[in-house]
Amino acid sequence: MPARSSRLSGFYRLSVEERRKALLEVTDLSEEAVNALASADALTEEAADHMIENVVGRFVLPVGLATNFIVDGEEYLIPFVLEESSVVAAASNMARRCRDTGGFVSSNDPPIMIAQVQVLDVEDLDAAESAVMGAQEELMRMCNDRPSTMIRLGGGLKRMTCHRIPTDLGTMFVVHLHVDVRDAMGANAVNTMAELVAPRIESLTGGRVLLRILSNLATERMARIEARFSPESMSDDGDASQGAEVISGIIEAYHFAASDPYRAATHNKGVMNAISAVAIACGQDWRAIEAGCHAWAAVRTGRYASMTEWEIDDDGYLVGRLETPMAVGTVGGASRVHPTARACLELLGITSADRLAAVMAASGLAQNLGALRALSTSGIQAGHMRLHARNMAVSAGAVGPEIEEVAARLATWEGPRTQTTAEEILTMLRQGA
Repeated sequence: MPARSSRLSGFYRLSVEERRKALLEVTDLSEEAVNALASADALTEEAADHMIENVVGRFVLPVGLATNFIVDGEEYLIPFVLEESSVVAAASNMARRCRDTGGFVSSNDPPIMIAQVQVLDVEDLDAAESAVMGAQEELMRMCNDRPSTMIRLGGGLKRMTCHRIPTDLGTMFVVHLHVDVRDAMGANAVNTMAELVAPRIESLTGGRVLLRILSNLATERMARIEARFSPESMSDDGDASQGAEVISGIIEAYHFAASDPYRAATHNKGVMNAISAVAIACGQDWRAIEAGCHAWAAVRTGRYASMTEWEIDDDGYLVGRLETPMAVGTVGGASRVHPTARACLELLGITSADRLAAVMAASGLAQNLGALRALSTSGIQAGHMRLHARNMAVSAGAVGPEIEEVAARLATWEGPRTQTTAEEILTMLRQGA
């Protein structure tokens, strides 16, 4: 097999079947994984029935590959699962533009997740905190002296902290368990520990424990990614001066999102277009990831703002950064149950949660830049509608070769490009016009 590369020129021009054959040639992906990607029935009805309750069917979404990504010196073809046109293309385009500067560089925290134990009716908060912290070693032994692969690999409860939360019902006493979950997402592990120590915390504090649950605001499990883009790379023809103008527009667009929550919501949705798409592809709890990312976007500055940061460095290069909670896992959960999720992880060549977090953060930063560049130049609709035209053609009733023909005519249509327009074009096409 040739050296692994994510730079697959002309990949988008291939048929779906040709793309799968190409994957076998340029990656070490197994035929079993390729078959899982190819089959809409990779998840059997029986397996689905064991995943959630009251199953009546299965829902299929496209799996697309974002190309051109280099993360920490390694090449990655990144699977995206979503229904929105232009996301995969935009992320791939931006990843290509920073290959000459080394791609994306990550700096992630260890995999620490937080469980919260809510204690009510505590009469003496100072005494409660002193008692809990004084018994920290005992409580850690309770959690860590159990048969567990996670603990055997160096994970487990590492420390505890106490917090006082003012509420309309009075001050609540909350104990945080800081747990190293290794390559797991960690929800089950930290919830189990919280429930295990709850009775002892009650006796130590004289209070009443109510909630014992993890927090999805994983501020001790941050993923950080950075990339640099030259003025030449940000131009379509390598013109540095034109690229500098593009960069200037991107910076102006970014500061809008950094300052206004109405703009930030859509700006951050663009980041999550990629992060959530990769999370779904790899069998992650994408709702937990989204909750943590959006919460961090609000609490890190005291108001909801951009998840990303963009600036121009002393060389005139555009520098982008993303820092966000990233609670992901490569052991347990749907990542091991769903055949397509297993295939996507195999495609990435990833076995650790750290690497998955880095790749997901890189995809989010790339997608954010794609949206910023489009918005500050030609506008978001040009590229989006070009790719969405195929969906409109299918919705109009086009089949086979008609789909590309209707889409092509839509792309050059003068005037509004609506679903009615697509239907009119299809009618003309079938009438020979």
